[in-house]
Amino acid sequence: MDAHITRRTAVLLLLDIVLTYAAYWLASLLTNVVDEVFVNNEIYFILGILAVINVLSLALFKLYNNLWEYASIDEAIQIVLAVVLSTLVGAVFLWVIDVRLPIRVFFGSCILLILLLGGTRFMLRIFRQKRRAFTSTQRAADRPRTLVVGAGETGSLAIGRMASKDPLMPGIPLVATDDDPAKRGSRIHGVKVEGTTDDIVELAEKYGIEQIVVAIPSASIDERKRIYGECTKTDCKLRTLPNIRELSLDEVGDVKLRDVDVADLLGREEIVLNTRAVSGYISGECVLVTGGGGSIGSELVRQLCQVAPARIVIFDMYENDAYLLRNDLVREYDDIDIRVEIGNVCDERRIDDIFAKYRPSAVFHAAAHKHVPLMEACPREAVHNNVFGTLNTVRAADAYGADRFIFISTDKAVNPTSVMGATKRMGEMVMQYYARTSKTIFTAVRFGNVLGSNGSVIPVFRRQIAEGGPVTVTHPDIERYFMTIPEASRLVIQAGGMARGGEIFILDMGEPVKIVDLAKGLIQLSGLTPDVDIKIVFTGLREGEKMYEELLMDEESTLPTDNHSIMVSTGQEISYDEVAAKLQELEQSLSMTDEEAIRILEEAVPTYRHTTNK
Repeated sequence: MDAHITRRTAVLLLLDIVLTYAAYWLASLLTNVVDEVFVNNEIYFILGILAVINVLSLALFKLYNNLWEYASIDEAIQIVLAVVLSTLVGAVFLWVIDVRLPIRVFFGSCILLILLLGGTRFMLRIFRQKRRAFTSTQRAADRPRTLVVGAGETGSLAIGRMASKDPLMPGIPLVATDDDPAKRGSRIHGVKVEGTTDDIVELAEKYGIEQIVVAIPSASIDERKRIYGECTKTDCKLRTLPNIRELSLDEVGDVKLRDVDVADLLGREEIVLNTRAVSGYISGECVLVTGGGGSIGSELVRQLCQVAPARIVIFDMYENDAYLLRNDLVREYDDIDIRVEIGNVCDERRIDDIFAKYRPSAVFHAAAHKHVPLMEACPREAVHNNVFGTLNTVRAADAYGADRFIFISTDKAVNPTSVMGATKRMGEMVMQYYARTSKTIFTAVRFGNVLGSNGSVIPVFRRQIAEGGPVTVTHPDIERYFMTIPEASRLVIQAGGMARGGEIFILDMGEPVKIVDLAKGLIQLSGLTPDVDIKIVFTGLREGEKMYEELLMDEESTLPTDNHSIMVSTGQEISYDEVAAKLQELEQSLSMTDEEAIRILEEAVPTYRHTTNK
């Protein structure tokens, strides 16, 4: 049985023990041997053992994992098999310890247990369905005509909940589809399984479908991507739900439909945090996250909490986001000391105070100015924050003996054409400069765009769609690498555990995606047609913007790691004197004009070529 015993499971366990006692007592009563069997107190201890055997047998048949709200004949057969097995094992056990009960008592209790256990579980199904129907206040207008893609367990749950007017799964299920030939023509809760996923467009038109629910969690990434592609050919609202096999029974009761988002359309396998691989440098330690209130920093904090550090320090210059993040985490992780410190990484004294106060074991440096066009307009601020803010944090980590320092870099640091990219590349050099002499393990992790981050195009596109368009894309051929914020954060944490000092880890970003395809996908997910309902307008590349992003510089190659999603760069080393000289010149540029600062930055970062795209 699953190690995570839910409240509902505990109630069922207690109920099954009581029912076992009741079944043997009733069987003895009905066979007129109750006085003979229940003649002494020892029988109650023996019946307790029989109850444990019965519970173990039910667990063996996974009857505590089943969704009894949607139980069917399969569950009834499982109950019969489990009870017959437990009765036989119980009879053999009593015979071994020389306790004799009449055979008719075992026979009668077996039948009664099947009826009692089955009855209570199917009553649960009826009760929950009636309660949902009673509490639901949805009108027919709030329940769109629905096609369910997938006729498996998840599809059955969705159809059953919609049929019972569950407010968490609004919809009127009219038809289902599945690629399994054996399921076609069958019915699930009265809904016919008709056609394959290739027939989605035809079925949507035939039944006047308004909503498509994709319920195929076991499908491969390529299959889901193809199916979403078919769904977006319709004008229907597209929704999905999680894999119910990965949820506890308590969670299944609250599962609800969610909108399919652009991350689903990209078709990337979700990356899971390998807690065993990273627990050695996180668990029980103090961890500092600079920029911890930002989109990437806050997700790093959330993922780090799963590895049970003793303390997490969220350092950010914007108090509102950091404060709200701490409030969320304190409610969920009452065993972790979560602190918020407000300040700027450019303030060397403030950084020194933070390290002196907490002496963090691991530092994740996510604080940075990342907006490309804004940093083109404010190059000295980019140098100040991204180079010297990083330098301040690196120096403090070295001075106060932090075990590890992980610098969050970007693919824009590769052959940069923007000030932002060049300053992040300089940050990598600073990290490598200190890695050669410090006892602290310094490393950098380089990755591309993250979906939903504060600087991402996704929020902009969604706002433009909500306003009726147009959606603005800089160029029809522009491409970017994308991953979700959670998976980027997990890989950053795992790369930190692999570091030996001075490496630049590169995350596997999959295939690049055309921004115009991303825009079209978002428009289609909104139930609209690109260039018909919402226009797409091309505005031209912005200052510092590349047509295509790269993950490696010309002189770099990669080596694999134990994690296929993480590679390590084998770039050229930079000498101490060279980095020190670059830093000195860049520090002087802070008091010069923007044009002079850019010129000095070009000299400091040889691969940087400033472009205006005018």
